[in-house]
Amino acid sequence: MRWKKFVLLVTLLLLAEKGYGASFEPISFPSLVSSIRNLDSLEFCGEPVPLEIQEVRERLEKELLLSIWDRPQVILWLKRSRRYLPRIEKMLQQSKMPDDLKYVAIAESALRPHVGSIKGAIGFWQFMADTGRKYGLVINDYVDERRSFFASTRAAIRYLTDLHKLLESWTLAVAAYNMGEQGLQTEIMVQESRDYYRLYLPLETQRFIFRILSAKLILSDPAKYGFLLTDKDYYCTLSYDQINIDCLQEIPIRIIAQAAKADFKVIKDLNPELRGHYLTTGNHNILIPKGTLKGFHTRYMRLVKDYLEARKERIYVVRDGDNLSSIADQFDIPLEALIIWNRLELNHVIHPGDRLIIFPKQKNN
Repeated sequence: MRWKKFVLLVTLLLLAEKGYGASFEPISFPSLVSSIRNLDSLEFCGEPVPLEIQEVRERLEKELLLSIWDRPQVILWLKRSRRYLPRIEKMLQQSKMPDDLKYVAIAESALRPHVGSIKGAIGFWQFMADTGRKYGLVINDYVDERRSFFASTRAAIRYLTDLHKLLESWTLAVAAYNMGEQGLQTEIMVQESRDYYRLYLPLETQRFIFRILSAKLILSDPAKYGFLLTDKDYYCTLSYDQINIDCLQEIPIRIIAQAAKADFKVIKDLNPELRGHYLTTGNHNILIPKGTLKGFHTRYMRLVKDYLEARKERIYVVRDGDNLSSIADQFDIPLEALIIWNRLELNHVIHPGDRLIIFPKQKNN
């Protein structure tokens, strides 16, 4: 046992000497101290950051150091940036809004669709449900457009536009985006100051602008902070075709996937706002993989027809003494599948005469 421990120790020492992961990223990168030097001037949305105030500089340095230290997170910021930021930049430009606002999405979600906060904010731009609905997002049991990149970005632009009209400052508008406009207006009134950098606000909001500024500094010059990515390292930009579907009744998302010659997961990843396994009755704009549009609608109509016919043949009428578990056991299918097929809750009570859809268990080849 001793010689095994010795071999392990030598191996670890060799790895430490060479630098673990050295083939992917140089072990030598700028020191943390050098990374915060020479910050002489900085702006956010054209508004100067008063770095001559020692306390302001300290707040910036703190967030910048914390960001640089979390190297895996920054690498993911950078890799995701080419997937999303060019489209945010274009949408901001079309709305005649400052380009710096794109960094709000990085500070809010690290460009992840499903991230959520303790308070209930969700999605790329971390909308609360009420605010999201106010700005046109559909949020219900079947769709949550806070997770939709395009819908949530349009809503965020409208919201930030309104906040800027109200507060006449992009810095204050973004602070209000974080803490709510009523809360910020109250603090402005009570403290008799309209300077974000001099206001005492909730600690999260006091950090918020500086987190955004740290993202701006790093993404504007990654090499300066020791992040040496090549073009091949970045994730590809979003690539998709868009289809419009009228559903006369609920349709499984798997049928969309089959018509697009794609996996179920691919459709869910392209459309993170879709919840569950079904499209509800109504009109839907759906993203599908690029290059699969040709012939999609023909395949889709055929698959829907087959699905509806199969449903008619797979009806089970509930009998006395039945429950969901016993029916699942009877047909040798997972209880969860029975619940999904019939849009039920786990504790749903069934009664004699109820009709359930049951598809046969697929045999392994």
